[in-house]
Amino acid sequence: MLLSKKKLFGNNIPPRCDYCQHYEKNKGGKPVCPYGFQTVGNPCKKYIYDPLKREPQSMPTMPKFTADDFKL
Repeated sequence: MLLSKKKLFGNNIPPRCDYCQHYEKNKGGKPVCPYGFQTVGNPCKKYIYDPLKREPQSMPTMPKFTADDFKL
């Protein structure tokens, strides 16, 4: 029986160099990767997902409702 592993933020996260264990930023804030950069969704062979490097998107703000919006 195969057990699927659920990633920390879900299984539908496209691979990006930003989320890789090997990806770092130097002192100037420029990205540094010893294996080179790839396109989104097409990571290099050394790609290892690091959930701590991913910042989840913030929740959208709710619109302001009044009591009149809920009247029939």
